Amino acid sequence: MRDMPKSSDLLEWYDHNARTMPWRVGPQERQAGVTPDPYRIWMSEIMLQQTTVAAVKDYFERFTARWATVSDLAAAEDADVMAEWAGLGYYARARNLLKCARVVADELDGVFPGTVEELLKLPGVGPYTAGAVSSIAFDHPATVVDGNVERVMARLFDVHTPLPAAKPELTDLAAALTPDVRPGDYAQAVMDLGATICTPRNPACGICPWRQPCRARLAGTAADLPKKTPKKPKPIRHGVAYIARRVDGAFLLERRPESGLLGGMLGWPGSDWVEVDAPAHEAPIRAEWKTLNTEARHTFTHFHLRLKVCTALVPMDRKPSVGEFVDADTFDPGNLPTAMRKAFDLYSGA
Repeated sequence: MRDMPKSSDLLEWYDHNARTMPWRVGPQERQAGVTPDPYRIWMSEIMLQQTTVAAVKDYFERFTARWATVSDLAAAEDADVMAEWAGLGYYARARNLLKCARVVADELDGVFPGTVEELLKLPGVGPYTAGAVSSIAFDHPATVVDGNVERVMARLFDVHTPLPAAKPELTDLAAALTPDVRPGDYAQAVMDLGATICTPRNPACGICPWRQPCRARLAGTAADLPKKTPKKPKPIRHGVAYIARRVDGAFLLERRPESGLLGGMLGWPGSDWVEVDAPAHEAPIRAEWKTLNTEARHTFTHFHLRLKVCTALVPMDRKPSVGEFVDADTFDPGNLPTAMRKAFDLYSGA
């Protein structure tokens, strides 16, 4: 049997190849005694769920510039946080971000716990996030497994069980390799390896620090791993969005319920999103509505959305049945969730 992968080989590679990220304390800084801020690590990990590093960087920098500490975030208005989050998607994360910040600020004196067990008690913190914060922020030897780590483990040990069934096996393999020395750097090193070397397509095996013990490389199966159970096709849901502008320039908006998709976000009044082409709906205000000849299209995790966009100009004295008018000088389409902003973009271009 080939030698087992050594964490020291990966850490040596990481010391020279670590990615620079606004929330990361690099290996040289860390070895010089600089410690990561648990608040920044936690926020970055929440933002990175289901999202890419490239998409998160600007959001992270805006959030931490506006709310520099967990107590600052806990004191923020919900609407302000949701507006800053707009466009990042998966809006339940933003609601949990606030809930968690308030628990830490109000019940834990603004101090994040360091163990996985205590972190798991916080709102919105699951096994991956708890492991990442414990490891990266506190240097505890917690196991951290994201998609990059799953791919590295599947190839390193030539695991052919398809995901998601392979998750427990890959987690056990990752746990067995997690060292007691520099576990925080090691966790980031495995993720960096998956993101830059052991990539989904065309992995750069020739320059991988673990190329010698990698079983999939030896077997010639690296490009085929990890295997995945085929996904079912996403259904298509249909809806109607009403964009009403008052003669003074104000737009009619409503805040969506706290639970469900886009919870707590401002958006256009409209119908439910259902799997029929003409969902039942009622206009939010009496007007001469016109339907645009194009539809707003957006894809969520579990379905594709197709929105018909209806527009109208209404007089000052007309009262809506739902929502409220937002003055033109305070309305910012950038604060809308992406699906709603796409509808606005069609309206603006009509």
